[in-house]
Amino acid sequence: MFDSEIYHVRRLLSFGILTTRKAHEPLHNVFEETEFFLDSNPPLASSSQLAESPITGEDDQNRKSLRSTLGDEGVAVDLETPLITNMSFTSLDLESSIPKHTIFMAYPNPPLIPISDPEALQTSNTTTPPILSSKGFSAKGVVQKVKNNLVFRSKLAELNGAMGDLGTYIPIMLALTLARDLNLGTTLIFTGIYNIITGVIYGVPMPVQPMKSIAAEALSDTNFAVPEIMAAGILTGGVMLVLGVTGLMQLVYKLIPLCVVRGIQLAQGLSFALTAIKYVRKIQNLPKSKAVGDRNWFGLDGLVLAIVCICFIVIVNGAGEQNHGCDDDSESSNSNSNTTNNYDLSGHVKGEVSRKRTSKLRKIIFSLPSAFLVFVLGVVLAFIRRPKVVNEIKFGPSYIEVVRFSRHAWKEGFIKGTIPQLPLTILNSVIAVCKLSSDLFPGKEISVTSLSVTVGLMNLVGSWFGAMPCCHGAGGLAGQYKFGGRSGGCVALLGAAKLVLGLVLGSSLAHILNQFPVGILGVLLLFAGIELAMCSRDMNTKEDSFVMLICTAVSMVGSSAALGFLVGMIVYALLKLRIWTKGKPLSTIWVHKSSEQL
Repeated sequence: MFDSEIYHVRRLLSFGILTTRKAHEPLHNVFEETEFFLDSNPPLASSSQLAESPITGEDDQNRKSLRSTLGDEGVAVDLETPLITNMSFTSLDLESSIPKHTIFMAYPNPPLIPISDPEALQTSNTTTPPILSSKGFSAKGVVQKVKNNLVFRSKLAELNGAMGDLGTYIPIMLALTLARDLNLGTTLIFTGIYNIITGVIYGVPMPVQPMKSIAAEALSDTNFAVPEIMAAGILTGGVMLVLGVTGLMQLVYKLIPLCVVRGIQLAQGLSFALTAIKYVRKIQNLPKSKAVGDRNWFGLDGLVLAIVCICFIVIVNGAGEQNHGCDDDSESSNSNSNTTNNYDLSGHVKGEVSRKRTSKLRKIIFSLPSAFLVFVLGVVLAFIRRPKVVNEIKFGPSYIEVVRFSRHAWKEGFIKGTIPQLPLTILNSVIAVCKLSSDLFPGKEISVTSLSVTVGLMNLVGSWFGAMPCCHGAGGLAGQYKFGGRSGGCVALLGAAKLVLGLVLGSSLAHILNQFPVGILGVLLLFAGIELAMCSRDMNTKEDSFVMLICTAVSMVGSSAALGFLVGMIVYALLKLRIWTKGKPLSTIWVHKSSEQL
């Protein structure tokens, strides 16, 4: 009955010991909600068996109250029972064993209504579970949801993760500011608000990035000024909002094969990596998006500096493994077991002091916020490169004004900006982000509909006031995850910093960013691109790999994700046509992982 079904779980904090750790952070005394799979039919305590199940620390009255609230629909589980050991959690990142006497309530088809009051559990005499409320979603549930989405796994890790998106954000924003007189202060304020809101809504480090195709057009065409840029952003946002509200985006997501999505991700990741290498090797003229010569080996923005930063990040972060040496339980347990066998005849432990020193050193090194330290180094070097930049700083926010649009601006914005931007936004900012998010955060359900709506609303609001057109991006998500971002608190921190800088320094911040070593930005962008490209390593069949690589090659050579997507879909359809000619039913041909997972 319960095999491989997804259950919504409410932890009952009125009963037992509930101090389960979530990534080293204690849980507060509130109701927590999650999902889990029940494999192999582990024995559960039903409502009729609850009186006999061990509930340590609670009296019979509480036991009867809990039993009455379950009715015939719920299932209670007391984890003191040793048989309940094969539950695979998908939403809670439990790094330690679940404490005994932790009681769960599971409902096969629970209404999406949060618990209104933990005390109601002990007083309820009806068969309605305490999580139900006749008034719908309670304010407490909403507040708790926000707290959960903004919780810090580790303050340093989340702060470090916030730096993972700057390799893309700063160069494009600075180039538009210098070349097209973009209002930097307004952009910082609005994108900061976007970051905070997306962190609250999604609970993952969802990035806010510039729309790259629109930015590229603005930097290459001198007649594509601020009104045209903002018109393109508004029109793109309007289309994305319509696609999300009508459900068309969900339909598109179901029809696109996973191998094509992986091809787009791989192309975007490699494109970021190649751009990063150019930033490191060549002196960049950001307003013109051109390289103007080879970078010197030594200097405040030299090759040696970039190479040292790369080596530092590799040493601290490794290849992206989630557990470093100091946090690896298996390694520590092996060390402890080896210690007992390492005694000499005098009873002394060989190498005990050496192991402790090594372990302490590893713990210090692997806990360093590498990306944050590299970024701070870049800020310091910016002032050293041009000390007079301090005199150019003006305190106070930039003046926010409504952009004036002409009919020509709307026309040019749609033709030159919206049309080429839409395929990239749909593929990389919505579909690829949704898939990448499900890969990195299996317990967080983020739909393409919600992503499409948030992209639409961001641009329908901010572009009227001159804020840079923005979207989400798989590269930014991968970069922030690479450096430690695991919650919405990561981007909320970044958003708060943008908001403060926009209000305090305004557009004068451009003078500082103009002196920021571009090579360091290339280092941050390099790791973001590699992390995104590595997400495509799950293509196990030759057919999927074939489609993915063709899609990637066309996307990179043609510099167009839309062209790569089109070719990838055609190749995928041709391969499925071969299967159909072998006599298989037509209804079973177009089956792929991305649709099966929905």
